Amino acid sequence: MRISRIIGEGVQSLGANKLRTFFMMAGTIVGIAALTVIMAMGKGTEKSVMKKVNNFGVRAVMINAGGGKGMSPPQEGITTLRLEDAEAIRNQVSGIDVISPGIQKRGMSIKAGNTQTQATAFAVEPDFHDAWDWYVKSGEPISAEDMATMGRVCVLGATVHRQLFGEANPIGESIQIGNTRFLVKGVLESKGTSPMGTDFDNRVLIPLTTGLRRVFNQDYVSFIRIKVQDSKQLVEIGEQIRKILHERHHIKPPQEDDFAIVTAADIAKAARGISGTLSILLIALAALSLIVGGIVLMNILLISVSERVKEIGLRRALGASQSDIFLQFLAESLAITLLGMLLGCALGWGASMLVGMFIKAPVVISWEPFALAVVFSVMVGLFFGIQPARRAAKLKPVEALR
Repeated sequence: MRISRIIGEGVQSLGANKLRTFFMMAGTIVGIAALTVIMAMGKGTEKSVMKKVNNFGVRAVMINAGGGKGMSPPQEGITTLRLEDAEAIRNQVSGIDVISPGIQKRGMSIKAGNTQTQATAFAVEPDFHDAWDWYVKSGEPISAEDMATMGRVCVLGATVHRQLFGEANPIGESIQIGNTRFLVKGVLESKGTSPMGTDFDNRVLIPLTTGLRRVFNQDYVSFIRIKVQDSKQLVEIGEQIRKILHERHHIKPPQEDDFAIVTAADIAKAARGISGTLSILLIALAALSLIVGGIVLMNILLISVSERVKEIGLRRALGASQSDIFLQFLAESLAITLLGMLLGCALGWGASMLVGMFIKAPVVISWEPFALAVVFSVMVGLFFGIQPARRAAKLKPVEALR
């Protein structure tokens, strides 16, 4: 009962000087609001990363032509990656579910009547659909018969379909890819954004044999797509593939690879690394704001102690103990930071919604920032409130009343 009365008196004293109380809360409000926005954006980024990983395929391995580290895309004009490499990997590596080589050409001119656009053309095998877990929404996929006859047929990505035909059904229509005419036989399901941030759906598929002989006139491929049976084997299988390609391409250290191996784990690690570094920096800034707010709180409370000397002396003369005075000022400090926490959370929640609405950044509101806000607020209130509370408690009643 005594504790609740002391806390009540402390909170009541704050209401007597609202402007001063607000200034003491300002640092906490800003720090907690920043923390809320940072964690909401961090959660949103993580969700976006996982969506991109799922788009890429959680059991996928991509071997791209051309050297480089990380998520290097296929480099056009590199002739070292061949169908024989895919066959060697298929025969020598266990744990592979599907393997599908292909050719990629960016910026190809695609025409339908008087409408023209640019897209990435992919020459692929029928296994492409299983390797990517990416199937047709309407019509038919690339088939073994298309491969055997070097058919001039194609499957459109959702973006190409929309740009060339709008909402109309393109099945059976004729389009021109580069200088070659093709018959549209299918439309892919929409896939969204790639891990590199590009439009996955801005593509058109043609049979690999058609691409090799009739369109691109080449005997090498741009990439080899692999889907493994167990995602836990991604690293092990990646190393086996690297060893096989080193032997086939006669690569010996310190020579650089003429290929790049990318897995879903690599994409997630790279994206989370960037997001994690940024989050740590921003959380550090939010923590700095809370510390500055705590220092301001402590100094204003010290000034308040000096101004309320007579009040403290009177309370001591009427029977209040040192611990009562100490608890009252500590209660004031905690009340300020906790109220600032509530206002900061509300401000941060509103700011997170605005960020999501106006700059289209991924935002996820969760309980974690609110839990951290309570912890930080209590820590700041206790740590920076102890010194003013101790100074108030040490005042002697006789000296305070003079």
